[in-house]
Amino acid sequence: MLLVDAKTMQELDRQTIEGLGIPGIVLMENAGRGCCDILTSQFSDDLLGGCLVVAGPGNNGGDGFVIARYLKEKGVLVRVICLSKMEKFKADALTNLNICRNMGIEIYECPDEVSVLERQSLFETCPVIVDAIFGTGLSRQVTGHFAKAISMINNSAARILAVDISSGLSSDDGTVLGVAVRADCTVTMAAAKIGHVNWPGRLYTGRLCVVDIGIPAASIAKAAHYAEFFQEDEFKACFQPRPVDGHKGTFGHLLIIGGSRGKTGAACLAAQGALRSGAGLVTVAAPRSSQFIIAGKLTEAMTEGLMETPIGEPSFHAVDGLVDLYERKRAVCIGPGIGLSREATIFCQEVMSRCPLPLVVDADGLNALVGALEVVKKCSHPRILTPHPGEMARLLDCTVKEVQADRIGAAKRLATETGTTVVLKGYSTVIFDPSGKVSINASGNSGMGAGGMGDCLTGIIGALLAQGYSPWDAARIGVFVHGKAADLIAKVQGPFGYLAGEVADWLPRIWAMAADES
Repeated sequence: MLLVDAKTMQELDRQTIEGLGIPGIVLMENAGRGCCDILTSQFSDDLLGGCLVVAGPGNNGGDGFVIARYLKEKGVLVRVICLSKMEKFKADALTNLNICRNMGIEIYECPDEVSVLERQSLFETCPVIVDAIFGTGLSRQVTGHFAKAISMINNSAARILAVDISSGLSSDDGTVLGVAVRADCTVTMAAAKIGHVNWPGRLYTGRLCVVDIGIPAASIAKAAHYAEFFQEDEFKACFQPRPVDGHKGTFGHLLIIGGSRGKTGAACLAAQGALRSGAGLVTVAAPRSSQFIIAGKLTEAMTEGLMETPIGEPSFHAVDGLVDLYERKRAVCIGPGIGLSREATIFCQEVMSRCPLPLVVDADGLNALVGALEVVKKCSHPRILTPHPGEMARLLDCTVKEVQADRIGAAKRLATETGTTVVLKGYSTVIFDPSGKVSINASGNSGMGAGGMGDCLTGIIGALLAQGYSPWDAARIGVFVHGKAADLIAKVQGPFGYLAGEVADWLPRIWAMAADES
């Protein structure tokens, strides 16, 4: 699903109106009719008790007036609250307001907090509310009677449909501008907006429906080339069919470096994720005292022992010994369970700097980059960084709250500063490519909040790199299948309590979704 921001959407509107000659009132008519069609299909039973349209002062309010007209024609008891004086409406919105008046629709003028409170009973008794207050152009904090109206919508027991975007959300990044409507369904025009799917906007959007209002699809595709919501269709489109005569050498050899004393499970989970993602061969390089533990846990992977420190973490002297290990490998993962000592940190930095292969960096490998981002800046080979919000905050020297307040901005900053592909994990995981492309992941659930999940993901992405996927595709596909496997488990076993190893074991079912299409 392609995504646009507010500026792009405004430009698409302008091009359609001025370039193609489609009047704005036609676009408004199409938008309102499309919203009404979805409203009546989604909330048909609830509409038997009537509908309240809450209209703001701009074109979003105009869309609401069109919806009210169509509902009236369908015999629905519809009433409208205008959060602005009626004489302030202009152009297309005013035209549709006047039509509503002429049709005898009840309209209440509520331009201040007192008048909004006077209509509290409407908010409390209408089984369906249409949020047509603010559209995608909102950039300021919501205050005053607008905030009061939004709070009353949220406090009602009504089913809520938002027109274009939940009022109070930034369409550019999904941040809440003071207060925002929590919709059951959002009907947006022409293309989805970044704010619909980025955290926390996704929590306020509900079911997302996109309606065609007359803007050419080719124009949307051209304008939205840099942002996407990565879903099953995108996964299937990116999947590379495996040759029927393929063998273990065809599908690449992945090297995983990690698994220090007491942390062998992390490396094993990365290997399990890689093996379940189609890597032809997997080798785990771990400190010598851990090698036999890992070998005992992994039947299908090979192991190599590394020179180690007295506490069982890699010695920096082990770096030179990796040169031979890189031969005939196609990709490397570093970090799962590697350790936090000074010597392990130096080891990680040297590997990240000198490794001549595509490299996925996670966990303790990321901690080795804190205050040392120049290590990956200088690399001529692809690097994928996979921080969770806490790790991202350390890498950017900021707070977790600041990262979560602007997840896309944080991922962009790290990708731009380092020239790496960045995977910022969490709800609606953000993948940012140094070329400026952004992908927001659709899969996953809160049951994944358990130890080892990130290690499994590291192995998945590494396996895809080993099979020849680009860093951008490996990151996007890896994140999606990881979350999709967890979603499948959650449906079958329950919403939480499943393990990272189980997610790895369910991966073949997800790969089958794409393989069956090829």
